[in-house]
Amino acid sequence: MKALVLEEPRDLSLREIIINQDLGPNDVRIAPRRVGICGSDVHYYEHGAIGQFVVKEPMILGHEASGEITEIGSAVKSLKVGDRVCMEPGIPRQWSPAVLAGNYNLDPDVRFWATPPVHGCTCESVVHPESLTFRLPDNVSYEEGALVEPLAVGVFSAKRAQVVPGDIALVFGAGTIGIVTALAALAAGCSQVIVADIKRAKLDFIRNQLDVPIVPVNSAEEDLAAEVDRVTSGKGVNLVFEASGSEKVIAGMISYLAPAGRVVLVGMPQKPAPIDIVSAQVKGIDFVTVFRYANIYDRVIKYIASGQLTVAPLVTHRFDGFRAVSAYEFAATYPDDAVKIMLDMETF
Repeated sequence: MKALVLEEPRDLSLREIIINQDLGPNDVRIAPRRVGICGSDVHYYEHGAIGQFVVKEPMILGHEASGEITEIGSAVKSLKVGDRVCMEPGIPRQWSPAVLAGNYNLDPDVRFWATPPVHGCTCESVVHPESLTFRLPDNVSYEEGALVEPLAVGVFSAKRAQVVPGDIALVFGAGTIGIVTALAALAAGCSQVIVADIKRAKLDFIRNQLDVPIVPVNSAEEDLAAEVDRVTSGKGVNLVFEASGSEKVIAGMISYLAPAGRVVLVGMPQKPAPIDIVSAQVKGIDFVTVFRYANIYDRVIKYIASGQLTVAPLVTHRFDGFRAVSAYEFAATYPDDAVKIMLDMETF
């Protein structure tokens, strides 16, 4: 089949490839219709590795996808040919300790699309378990379906935060994950969210394209502490979502929190980051971490279908599938005005 194949760093090919796609009794075969480009995809494209995960042989990119079912296994009950679906890209090892504990996202043996040596979904066909394939309601588009994957990180972060209605949150980072985390926090019950970043275009996107109670703050040009004081009447925010991965931000984030606040660590810093433990203890701050998501896809789809999460504006750039190589070359320039770059696989 035809696929977008990473041959080696900075070398992408749109070509035929042969991979094993046997359909098991509990599997479905899907023709991808939309595939989003994630920052991790771009990192593999540029560097060929993320930490311990190294691309050692040609690999198909992509893990944010929606599509149409073209074939079902003999034991599949909940889905049928022609269904519009989105797919959760991480397949855990059956009956692993993490799976049995309900934390399948933490299974060290999970097979996650486009994470070496596992192929991704920017291709003509994928085979996926029924249990990790979710039907899209009629009012949820293929593009919105492909956005479920990054949205799942935000909704899972809000769940981990244990949002209380009326909470005020501060999100560091206005990239895709920071924005979807802010939207998820609002949908979960936050009355207001402050988003801090240093990139003006990202903040302008929030200000001009999202009709939600988010206060964008350029922390390089504005006094973030003063803005937090203004919004919270000097009390501090109840929640901090750290989605920037900046060691400097992590070092100073506790100062913005109210007593008994909570920090949710979403971003991944490149180096170990310092945290002032004493300041956290004095305020009684709780810390939780986020790694991907678990048992959340169905919730995200319901959020979108209900209108509580309006996500269509997040797709800022679209490329025909046959221009996938150009799309990655564009993504690797890290354009400030890009939130989500989407491939139309119906033109693949």
